[in-house]
Amino acid sequence: MSPDPAAHLPPLPCHLNGELTTLREARISPLDRGFIFGDGIYEGISIYGQPGHAPQPFRFEQHMARLERGLAETRIPNPHTHAEWRQIALDLIAAHPERDSVLDWFYYFQVTRGVALRDHPMLPGLTPTVFATCLPMKPPTPEQRAQGVPCVTADDFRWKKAHLKSISLLGAVFARQISYEQGALETVMFRDGFLSEAAASNVWVVKNGVVMGPPKDHLVLEGIRYGAIEELCAQEGIGFELRRIPRAEVLAADELMLSSATKEVLPITTLDGQPVGNGRPGPITQRLYAAYQRAKQALFTA
Repeated sequence: MSPDPAAHLPPLPCHLNGELTTLREARISPLDRGFIFGDGIYEGISIYGQPGHAPQPFRFEQHMARLERGLAETRIPNPHTHAEWRQIALDLIAAHPERDSVLDWFYYFQVTRGVALRDHPMLPGLTPTVFATCLPMKPPTPEQRAQGVPCVTADDFRWKKAHLKSISLLGAVFARQISYEQGALETVMFRDGFLSEAAASNVWVVKNGVVMGPPKDHLVLEGIRYGAIEELCAQEGIGFELRRIPRAEVLAADELMLSSATKEVLPITTLDGQPVGNGRPGPITQRLYAAYQRAKQALFTA
């Protein structure tokens, strides 16, 4: 008998089609369309904790709205209500062996079209496959926060439906490999000479005190921090603008930032080996990071 390819995985809890199991024991059909075609949608939600309080997901309803948009466009029915998606996360945390020592979690879940004989059309009537984990969050290190991170640039060679949070992530894998092999944290991508996004983050440009990002269209994933950063800029009296940003403006930025569920707001201090601004985390990035922390705290005081 061949060795079990999942034997090396830790026996941590996961959710599969309504059942609580472990990463070692979970099994899907080899004809699941997620496995065959990457035919599915996923989400990743930050869940924060505080002693004496129940864990709280960050911008949960915004994540649910994006999930529903993606499932609707791919014609996959949403198998759960918002309350059920939240409860799956809480059940996974309660089953985790580190539940009493970990405060912050990363909730990953995906919905595929389901199981069928291999055929490309979007077959109707299938039962979606649901997989979910909730694992301790791995945020940037204190050194990365204090010093900023290096990034590199590349052409955006991915498909033109980047607005979908699709589990078909081979393009992102290739993009992230570029930075990985150069010892950088992320790959900042440009499509036809204009900023799009990074392999697993949105990218923000700061110039003359204004925060700028690419428009919300089919060429970038509208990260949940799009709305969060716009709100934080408004609170802080910082200018905010979405538009097509040429490569030259990115290279001449006063500050550059990454945003994602785990990175929150993270300064880029070198790009292709050259310093961004003065080569240190800038004041706008620092203000937004501090405001982000206050937004997290508000989850427990509302």
